[in-house]
Amino acid sequence: MKVVALVSGGKDSCYAMMKCIQYGHQIVALANLMPADDSVDELDSYMYQTVSWAPNNCELCRVHGIAIVQKTDTWIHKASRFMRHQKLSYRMTPGDEVEDMYILLNEVKRQIPSVTAVSSGAIASDYQRLRVESVCSRLGLVSLAYLWKQDQSLLLQEMITNGINAITVKVAAMGLEPGKHLGKEIAFLDPYLHKLKESYGINVCGEGGEYETLTLDCPLFVNARIVLDEFQVVLHSADSIAPVGVLHPLAFHLEYKAGSASLSGSRETENSIQEKTGLVFEVQGECPQNSEAMCLPVAEVTDSVEVTDNRLNISRRKKDNAFSICCWLQETQKTSAGLLDDLRVVLKQIESKLVRYGFDWGHVLYIHLYISDMNEFVVANETYVKFITHEKCPCGVPSRSTIELPLLEVGLGKAYIEVLVANDQSKRVLHVQSISCWAPSCIGPYSQATLHKEVLQMAGQLGLDPPTMTLCNGGPTVELEQALQNSEAVAKCFNCSISTSAIYFVVYCSTYVASSERLKIQEKLDAFLKQMRVWHFEERSMSKVLDPIFLFVLASNLPKSALVEIKPILYVTDDSETVSEIVQDLSCMKAPLHWGFQHADWHESCFQKCVVHEKICAVILSITCEIAARICSESLDASQSKDCQTSQADGGMGRLSRFCIYLLNKIIVENNFSWEDVTNLRLYFPTSLSMPMVTLSAIFSSAFDELAVMNPRMKIDGDSIFNLVPVLGAGRSATMDDIITCELFAQKS
Repeated sequence: MKVVALVSGGKDSCYAMMKCIQYGHQIVALANLMPADDSVDELDSYMYQTVSWAPNNCELCRVHGIAIVQKTDTWIHKASRFMRHQKLSYRMTPGDEVEDMYILLNEVKRQIPSVTAVSSGAIASDYQRLRVESVCSRLGLVSLAYLWKQDQSLLLQEMITNGINAITVKVAAMGLEPGKHLGKEIAFLDPYLHKLKESYGINVCGEGGEYETLTLDCPLFVNARIVLDEFQVVLHSADSIAPVGVLHPLAFHLEYKAGSASLSGSRETENSIQEKTGLVFEVQGECPQNSEAMCLPVAEVTDSVEVTDNRLNISRRKKDNAFSICCWLQETQKTSAGLLDDLRVVLKQIESKLVRYGFDWGHVLYIHLYISDMNEFVVANETYVKFITHEKCPCGVPSRSTIELPLLEVGLGKAYIEVLVANDQSKRVLHVQSISCWAPSCIGPYSQATLHKEVLQMAGQLGLDPPTMTLCNGGPTVELEQALQNSEAVAKCFNCSISTSAIYFVVYCSTYVASSERLKIQEKLDAFLKQMRVWHFEERSMSKVLDPIFLFVLASNLPKSALVEIKPILYVTDDSETVSEIVQDLSCMKAPLHWGFQHADWHESCFQKCVVHEKICAVILSITCEIAARICSESLDASQSKDCQTSQADGGMGRLSRFCIYLLNKIIVENNFSWEDVTNLRLYFPTSLSMPMVTLSAIFSSAFDELAVMNPRMKIDGDSIFNLVPVLGAGRSATMDDIITCELFAQKS
């Protein structure tokens, strides 16, 4: 991509440009915001660094050999304009300091239409990153933040090793003295900064405002290096603990490098370079006050969507603090215009259902998007973004996983959606749109992870190399390892790990993965988590961790034609809790017997469960061909003869559905949970059953109705409490040969 780099003159923005070039991008312009009055130091902006701005941007052009677009900061001396929008996430706000950046980058786009991305040196500040991403989103640009979330000790050493020669021009931290540490090179200060980190916990890269830098030379300075001839130290605060001082350059010159050349490669003399003042472009203008002129329009869905009742199927699992809604269409091949039409219908129906219950898209935590053809993913996404937008989700857009399923083979339409909804707005969303070395970006309206009531729902992770956003080469196990590393990077943002906090993993395998390779995926997953767990034990002295359970699903296709997609669900403890307080398998009650089923030891082999601190219960229940044969061959007493005749008529599925519900009920009750605690229940079935989804839905609905009669405390209230999901295969192991696989998640309020 062709990139405009936001530069302050410091080490971070320069090294971010070096990383852009490393990953194959081309820097075509620089952009910076300069103070209106260079005699006044602006130290209070959370957004911009002006201490190390080049006194003459012509010099900045000359050392880089590249054009620069600059704008005078209109917010200087106007403190009330610094942060008019004071929330962490940013919305266009006239008069806010961020709008100067919008004007600046908008001018860059006008002058250089080929620019498609913006580079910034953000390392740890969500405040800065979110504002750069907001401006980029409004301008249709991609944010590149290759320093984001990097280990600061390693990053500082990397900068020094790779030729960043920068000096401190501001200090404002305990242990840093203006008269002693200003004007010093970062290579010289490196050991001392790490000493201060150990003593006082400072950020060694200065991300907490501890210090600012001015880059005098680096590999990007193709023509010359900056030589500081004279400077003045100005003390802004004589605080006895953390004095604040700034270095003012008074005189400097450029020392031209041997064989220096312009960006085009032609040799230029010092005089010819100095004459090339046209490389600097000044942007004028105040912040526009009209928000409509500032933002790209978001298409509103105003079309009336009609659907006949016999095509629409909605299920809802009620819950005090969270519940799920799913919607699918049946037999639409003759009535639908395609995926676009079906997806609009499903999204509109879910939206209407949310409104009916008093909610909106802002309450949605997670979305499972199932489509019939991954080749139409672009069409699906364009429709999706018309319904789920940042404007509708002020607390953050929901996380999402998208897979291709054999919907048409079981008599469904081309789109099927399931949403997890919260009854409040207490969710915490991680949404990083910048491309970085940290984890894959989510440029659209879906987030990497959503935390609500101690449960962290992660978006489906592919084996993408974060800085290039391309799938790793090497097959399914290599993709899996990268996907797990990406998941771990996300988990760290919530102070947890997939190796110690995971309740369960859903692993989607593409049908393009050979049967012989599927078991290797399971082996790789086990080995990776075991290795990570050992490391955590050694580093953090943990005594107990969660023992996660696993669900494998064979999908028709995955985004980007990936071979593997992984979706971890984690338990994130409150600050008052510790991992050692997490326990499993709290059997304390005896479940009633239903449909004549008697407890047998072999029932334990049908399921895995993870019970967390009496708050959460997750179950994966598998009915293999062997287990199904055993269930159907068991003798029934006389009172169950009618059920036996019914199950013969439906191929034994009636008997299997009752066994699944009996066993799930037993697990729930014996672990001191109830059906009212169930957030979602998915029933996966393979297309090899050759049974229409409508038929299977009726069978399970009938079984639940019977359970409700036998258990008066169970309330169904008309809506189905389960979601049927057609797949090519599923199971607790990578063989994925179950007849029915149940995924249940319950959480107490």
